[in-house]
Amino acid sequence: MPTFEEITRHDDSDPSENPWLNGPPPPETVAIVDYKPEWPRRYENAAAEIRAALGEVVLGLEHIGSTSVEGLAAKDVIDIDLTVADPRDEDGYVPPLARIGYTLLAREPSWHEHRLLRLAEPRVNLHVFGPDSPELIRHRMFRDWLRAHPEDRARYEEAKRSAIPGGGHVMDYNARKQETVREIYDRLFRAAGYR
Repeated sequence: MPTFEEITRHDDSDPSENPWLNGPPPPETVAIVDYKPEWPRRYENAAAEIRAALGEVVLGLEHIGSTSVEGLAAKDVIDIDLTVADPRDEDGYVPPLARIGYTLLAREPSWHEHRLLRLAEPRVNLHVFGPDSPELIRHRMFRDWLRAHPEDRARYEEAKRSAIPGGGHVMDYNARKQETVREIYDRLFRAAGYR
């Protein structure tokens, strides 16, 4: 189980590490759309396919990210956290996921052994972590906080819309909204008694 310190620390991957297996994805226009009531169903469909493909390899699946927060505008991409016993054991989950259309895009050993797989249509980003990763807890806490705190949900949506101008990779967009994200994390950690 991660410690409070691990959960509350804002970790970044090693900047010298190149996570991209086939080079970084090409720049794409980031488009934020109003909340779509179909997003929870899209998650459930994707989760059912992942469970069917992986069976007991799945230790946990969570709908995370903005599409998991009712009323929040977002990119039209479902983000899912998949927990497996050991993300380094790619042979245990990558081939079955590839058979249902997922592609392994990134490997980040320095950031909690994170792996990123993508389904092109309907668009899904699948984040793979081990059971001891603090990111699993952080993602759930952030989602649940935004669900319960409309003022921070609105603040986050404004940060997302403000981060769109500037182009570049999605990672550039993420960097432009990072200050607001970390402010919200700090507020929710204080409220939870973690700070």
